[in-house]
Amino acid sequence: MSTARLTINLDALVTNWRNLDALTNCETAAVVKANGYGLDAGRVGKALAKAGARNFFVAAAEEGGALRRALGPGPGISVFSGHMEGDAKLLKDFQLTPMLNSLDQMLRHFETLPGHPFGVQLDSGMNRLGMEPGEWAAVAEIALGQNPVLLMSHLACADEPGHDMNVRQLHTFRELTDGLDIPRSLAATGGMLLGSDYHFDLCRPGIGLYGGLPFKDALPVVHLDLPVIQVRDLEPGESAGYGNAWVAKRPSRIATVAAGYADGLHRAMGNGGIQVYAGDTPCPVVGRISMDLITVDVTGLAEVPEALAILNEHQTVDTLADAAGTIGYEILTATGHRYARTYQE
Repeated sequence: MSTARLTINLDALVTNWRNLDALTNCETAAVVKANGYGLDAGRVGKALAKAGARNFFVAAAEEGGALRRALGPGPGISVFSGHMEGDAKLLKDFQLTPMLNSLDQMLRHFETLPGHPFGVQLDSGMNRLGMEPGEWAAVAEIALGQNPVLLMSHLACADEPGHDMNVRQLHTFRELTDGLDIPRSLAATGGMLLGSDYHFDLCRPGIGLYGGLPFKDALPVVHLDLPVIQVRDLEPGESAGYGNAWVAKRPSRIATVAAGYADGLHRAMGNGGIQVYAGDTPCPVVGRISMDLITVDVTGLAEVPEALAILNEHQTVDTLADAAGTIGYEILTATGHRYARTYQE
């Protein structure tokens, strides 16, 4: 088999959700947007629903429809992008709850789906989505008269616990919502770790479920094995890969494995930025990562295995992200469509 094997441990995912839930005294939902951070929203959602999650968040109504097909009736599914033009049928048919972000969305929702559940997203300072304080003040009485099921906002710097933006946003969110008898939500994974002041009635962990920072105690959820296609011996002075970017300084054994930037393994990781593993033994990636292939220095191995691991308990999505100058979210959501996937539970 020449395709890489991506193993997704749903038990680890569920354990991460339970451990995050244990940090709070409120409801813990789950964010499964971007197809469950690249791991299949249907499978992820069903595992979490079985574990007790009753509310899920997606980015767009289309994602919500796909998730509803997987989960069936019952669990709540909220849509961060709100009620966009043309969403009414999806929202109604799949029982989706839009988080309304503007006066335009609010009018659209009330006119096309009167009585349909909705929430309101408020901008507490991130300036990305949600009603700004002045806009909310102008429409709050109308919105509250239609019985929203949730008031929410989102933290910009929650992965930096000491950042003063966290306190400023908390203060703004309280100013906008204190005294209202409506469930509130401010914290995703990072916000949950900031403490109970940020928890309110519902938390919405995302990256922490999938094994990523800032949840340092997360269990790894994904394991990626790259099959070895060929092994060759190089003399000092010979190079490997495009551009002669790596040149052997000693007699070297080089393994070529099947994966590359077409599979979400960014080109910037190459030439010593990361390692792959034969069991617990690290082997450096050498030369440039190409579209479908990666070259690895396996000189130190007595025997080259059939596959080498690039994601495991030693090297996480955040390790790869650091090497590529990005974040673990991007590594997860870019997991290649060519991978042969196995789900463990």
